[in-house]
Amino acid sequence: MTQPFFDDVIPRFGTHCSKWDMMEPLYGVPKEDGIAMWVADMDFRPPVCVQKAVEKMAAHGIYGYFGDDSDYRAAIGWWMKNRHGWDIEPNWIFTTHGLVNGTGLCVDTFTQPGDGVVLMTPVYHAFARVIKAAGREVVECELALNDGRYTLDFDAWDAQMTGRETMLVLCSPHNPGGRVWTRAELEGVAEFCKRHDLILVSDEIHHDLVMPGQTHTPMALINGISDRLVMMTATTKTFNIAGTHSGNVIIPDPALRARFAARMGALGISPNSFGLEMATAAYSPEGAAWVDALVEYLDGNRAIFDAALAAIPGLTSMPLEATYLAWVDFSGTGMSREEFTARVEKSARIAPNHGPTFGKGGETFLRFNLATPRSIVETACTRLTEAFSDLQ
Repeated sequence: MTQPFFDDVIPRFGTHCSKWDMMEPLYGVPKEDGIAMWVADMDFRPPVCVQKAVEKMAAHGIYGYFGDDSDYRAAIGWWMKNRHGWDIEPNWIFTTHGLVNGTGLCVDTFTQPGDGVVLMTPVYHAFARVIKAAGREVVECELALNDGRYTLDFDAWDAQMTGRETMLVLCSPHNPGGRVWTRAELEGVAEFCKRHDLILVSDEIHHDLVMPGQTHTPMALINGISDRLVMMTATTKTFNIAGTHSGNVIIPDPALRARFAARMGALGISPNSFGLEMATAAYSPEGAAWVDALVEYLDGNRAIFDAALAAIPGLTSMPLEATYLAWVDFSGTGMSREEFTARVEKSARIAPNHGPTFGKGGETFLRFNLATPRSIVETACTRLTEAFSDLQ
C-alpha cells in the first residue's frame, strides 16, 4: 500500500472544520498560531482506498438512493472477525447517523422518560447530553483512581442503585481515560448489569486504536450477556471520517433487535451513501495496514507528549492504553482550574477539552488530542513546558 504521510501538516482552517474553525470562538485561542487539541478527530487523511471510493462516486456523478448493502455488511463482518475475533451475522447490523445518534436511539428504544441511565464517569460528554435531552436521569458512577489509572468500583456503585436504572452505557476502550478494560473487568460490568437488570450499551468506537501491548476484548465475547447487550462500532474514529456521521449498532439478541428495528422504522432513519461506500473501502486489508501504521505513529506521539509532561512538576498524563486522547491531571500543581486552564489556553495557546464536561471526577483534568502531525505535538510540548516553567 501507499505509505501514509502522517507527518504532513494539512491546513484545516476555512474548511468548516469544527476542531480548528471553532477554536477561537469557543476557547479564545488565536487562529494565527493556536493549536486545536480538543475535538476527537485526526489531522490525517484516511487511507488511499477510502479516498478512491469517494473519487469513484464523484466521477460517476449521480448521488441517488443506496441499494444492496451486502458488500458493506460483509466488510463489517470481515473486520470484526479478523481484527477482533468476533463473528457477527449481517442481519444484526443497523446503520445510524454516528454513535451519538446510536446512543440516542438506544435510550429512546430501551428506556422510558424518568429512567436512570448509568454512566461510569468521567466519560465521553455526549452520552450525558443525549440522556438528559431525552428526559432520562444521568446516574454518575464515578470511576476509582488508583495509582494513576481508572478502576471499576462495583461495591460503591451497587450502593448507588435505586431500582429506577434501566440502562448502562459503557465506553470501551474508555474515553477520556484511555483504559482498555480487561476481560475480568468486563465480566464485572456484565454481572453488575445482570444484578440490576440493566440493558448494556457498549460503545466501542475506539476499539481499533489500541496501543502496542494492549488487547481489546469486545463485550460481545463475554459469556451470559447477549440477551441484554447492544454493541456500537464505527469506522469514523478509526479512519478519520467522522463527517460521514455513520455508525453501526450491532444487536445479537433477536428480541432486542426487533425492538430497535421498530424504532428505526418509526423514525424513518436510513444511511448516507457516502458513509457506506467509505466504510466498505476502509474495512479491507489496505485499511487494516493503514491502521497498523497509524497506531504505531500515535504511540510515538504519546511517548513524546508523556515525556514532556513527566518533566513538569504537578502534571500527570494518565497511561494511554487506547485512543489518541491524553487525559492530563493538573491537581498536583495546586492551581485552581481557572489558573491551569488559562496557562494552557492563553500562555501555551492550546485548546483542549475541559475535564468537568466529562462528569464527576474530571474537575482537575484537561483532555489533549494527539492525533496530529508530530511537529505539532512537539510544538505543543514546548509551549506547555514554557507555560509551566515556574514549577521547574
